[in-house]
Amino acid sequence: MNLQKVTFQNKEGQSLVGRLELPIDQRPHNYAIFAHCFTCNKNLSAVKNIGKALTARGFGVLRFDFTGLGESDGDFEDTNFSGNVADLIAAADYLNENYKAPSLLIGHSLGGAAVIFAATEITSVKAIATIGAPSNPNHVQHLFKSGLEEIEASGKAIVNLSGRDFTIKKQFIDDLESKSLPDTAKNLRKAILVMHSPQDDTVGIKNAEEIYIAARHPKSFVSLDGADHLLMNKRDSIYAGEVIAGWARRYVEIPEDINLKSKHQVVASLDSEDSFTTAMKVGNHYLTADEPVSFGGNDFGPSPYELVSAGLSACTAMTVQMYVKRKGWPLKNIEVHTSYSKTHAQDCEDCESDIAKIDTFRREIRLTGNLDEKQIARVLQIADKCPVHKTLHNEVQILTTLIDS
Repeated sequence: MNLQKVTFQNKEGQSLVGRLELPIDQRPHNYAIFAHCFTCNKNLSAVKNIGKALTARGFGVLRFDFTGLGESDGDFEDTNFSGNVADLIAAADYLNENYKAPSLLIGHSLGGAAVIFAATEITSVKAIATIGAPSNPNHVQHLFKSGLEEIEASGKAIVNLSGRDFTIKKQFIDDLESKSLPDTAKNLRKAILVMHSPQDDTVGIKNAEEIYIAARHPKSFVSLDGADHLLMNKRDSIYAGEVIAGWARRYVEIPEDINLKSKHQVVASLDSEDSFTTAMKVGNHYLTADEPVSFGGNDFGPSPYELVSAGLSACTAMTVQMYVKRKGWPLKNIEVHTSYSKTHAQDCEDCESDIAKIDTFRREIRLTGNLDEKQIARVLQIADKCPVHKTLHNEVQILTTLIDS
């Protein structure tokens, strides 16, 4: 994964700061923009996790701070919902001018409402995903209900949101009340995915129903059962990102010829903050490698040795099936079960010593089909001749060099 700091200007000329995440080959097939929740910022853990899940599937993801939040310029008290929509359009213009126009918009909470409005102005967008979004922007008024009377009387009030004080002006309230999301969603001719948790006590599940009913097909709904509004459980946000990535691929254009931008077949990328969770591109396919939780990982993917074992299992199955097809033998299915460990050699002389342990792959094969004993014996011989098996038995060399930045 490649993370770049980017800066672009909103329509008022103020600088907005974001992070552009690219897949490990740095050649995304599509770009997405993520709109964070009300008063949040681009560094919310859920935002980062969803972005990582998307980049692991080949998307480039831009997440940025709205005007007056995080690292971006401006005063929050002078902003409104329309300004958030305008910021999204500015972000799309930035991608279009410097990379490629976005085809996917993702919005969390009020950001979900914002992406629906913004999608009507960004022609390149083919798909929209909302997470815990209100069915009308003015829903957020309940978050600062204690200050509504003061806002109406004096034009502004200081309200506390998630432990932080924000100044809300009457123009923010007026702008929210002027927006009709159901009407906008009804006229939106783009694919939409509505994601919401039934247990969301900040934005109720009824909002998802209203957005879904208002929207036209193609539309989809996915329940984030058990999740809270901010998706604080890492598994919830990663799940949401993986679902969005899989769903969006049906509606965005993905070039058939996506070649790895490397002279090697495999690239692995690991950031310092990600423990063992490693993004990989294997040929034209995106994978995640990890370690078990017991080893300090997140168990979001197979371990390195499990990947090696997987290569042996797959190669064995392919080699055997290729052989029996050529022979015309009735083998319907082959299962190859492989595991790795360090164990003592069968003929070790000093089995009490740790240095007597060797790398051991235990492979068990199940055959389904009407094979006789002679054919089965031959199949087991052929299994030992698969290329990966031979490689593991041969003396190998690994040549390591540094790639210039």
